[in-house]
Amino acid sequence: MVLVTVEKKKLARRGIKVIFYLYIIGIFYFVLLSERYGRDTGYDTSHVNLVLFKEINRFWTYRHLLSTEAVVTNLFGNIFAFSPFGFMIPIVINKKKAFFRAVFATSFFSLVIETSQLIMKVGVFDVDDLLMNTVGGLIGYMIYRVVVAVYDLYNRKRAAK
Repeated sequence: MVLVTVEKKKLARRGIKVIFYLYIIGIFYFVLLSERYGRDTGYDTSHVNLVLFKEINRFWTYRHLLSTEAVVTNLFGNIFAFSPFGFMIPIVINKKKAFFRAVFATSFFSLVIETSQLIMKVGVFDVDDLLMNTVGGLIGYMIYRVVVAVYDLYNRKRAAK
């Protein structure tokens, strides 16, 4: 019986790894190539924002002039987009208590994305995005910890019966 559980866990981990790699490919496509956000052409020069909270403040200040989609996408899109990364990274690296690794990996992945935008001259290299992506990864990791805690509690109660 325990052997089946271990095998199921291994199979689930493999499935999460596949989903994780597909997710990374999807993020790169969305950020660098998606025509929906004007990525089909690119700029003549690179665009950079190194002032923390500049874009967040700009979108918040002018939210009444912008579409709801633009405001939500720019203020919350990065957080939502990177939450799955923070959730899946402890599974992929096979560490239950991997807080710092999850935050570092999310920050590093975000930096790779932003640097790719800079090099390819699509989008903007934005420190606000680095911050919001990392916050998203942190939220994803916290959700992961809650799920693990609930799962462990469920298994302990089931084993006690």
